[in-house]
Amino acid sequence: MKMPRTTVSRRTPLHLARLVSTLGIAVTCTLTTLSGCAPISEGSGPVAPAGPLVFPSPPDEPRFVFERTISSSADVEVDNSDDAFRRLVTGASRAGYFLTKPYAVAVHKGRIFVSDTAEHAVKVFDIPSGKYFTIGDTEPATLAKPLGLDVDRAGRLYVADATLKMIFIFDRDGKFLRKIGGNNLFDRISSVTVDPSGRRIYVVDIGGVKSENHRIRVFDTVTGQHVMDIGKRGSGPGEFNLPRDMAIGKDGRLYVVDGGNFRVQIFNADGSYRDSFGSVGRQLGNFARPKEIATDNEGNVYVADAAFGNFQIFNADGELLMFIGNRSERGGPAEYILPSGIAVDDDGRIYFVDQWFAKIDVFRPYNLAPNQGFLVRRAPGTGAR
Repeated sequence: MKMPRTTVSRRTPLHLARLVSTLGIAVTCTLTTLSGCAPISEGSGPVAPAGPLVFPSPPDEPRFVFERTISSSADVEVDNSDDAFRRLVTGASRAGYFLTKPYAVAVHKGRIFVSDTAEHAVKVFDIPSGKYFTIGDTEPATLAKPLGLDVDRAGRLYVADATLKMIFIFDRDGKFLRKIGGNNLFDRISSVTVDPSGRRIYVVDIGGVKSENHRIRVFDTVTGQHVMDIGKRGSGPGEFNLPRDMAIGKDGRLYVVDGGNFRVQIFNADGSYRDSFGSVGRQLGNFARPKEIATDNEGNVYVADAAFGNFQIFNADGELLMFIGNRSERGGPAEYILPSGIAVDDDGRIYFVDQWFAKIDVFRPYNLAPNQGFLVRRAPGTGAR
């Protein structure tokens, strides 16, 4: 979805930013609304919105609408006739397998992959078929602590395991294909991304306080051979301090969350440094605790921030467009305490993970009808489009 360039700068005080909204309410008050030091909204539980929850809120032109929350298999699985009749007669609620501590999310044609560090597996929610299953909880590819995820054009799944220091590769249905890595290649991995062709894998080696290996390691997908490294520890251009996540943009460039330097750095396909945006702070366009990053087909960049309880949307040049989300203990739509993973599918839908509430919120482009795109239940035998 094409979003217009806003006149809001990264130094604009929050009370002047009409475009940016949280929870469907225009943000026209104080700077602390975006800050990680902001008080958490009180409440006894999720509050359902009176109408469609859109972003930005009126009178601004809406760009996204809250669509649904996924927290268990019951949110996607479809009852067979016997189960439906039994629930009708007994009044029993639908049972399901819940997310426990979700971390990252990746999406391919309506199939949602979520890493769950407490369950030591990747949980899969397939909306078109109404099915749920898990990946990585059986031999020969048992996961220990799955963190970052990515999928390529064919739907192959790439999983970064922090404990095993390996990248596991599965086909779309969870069949184990191969793995890359080991203790001698990484200090502390957190994320993985793959180029659209599936030929190169990029792995974030976050290093640590005592490590100098703050870098991106690049491998050949088929051979597993190490190709090159991007970056080193530091604060200068092209250097990292605790890198967190990365994504490849429409332009083919690599966008890296440089967490300890509170910025996003941009690299060309050959690994050379190009540009950066963002800085530490509490204003629009700043970062306090940046986590994961995603890009869309229009070239926009989405950055989750755990301190702000939201994700900010930038264009490819790092100019802020808007943000969605706020900190709240209620856990309702667009309310977060510990957000982490984010993904954008080919339809422009946004998938946002919160670890505290163990949920995924889905936001649909406002100009996309609810029955359009991949995230639609299909009749048996029709397959994904």
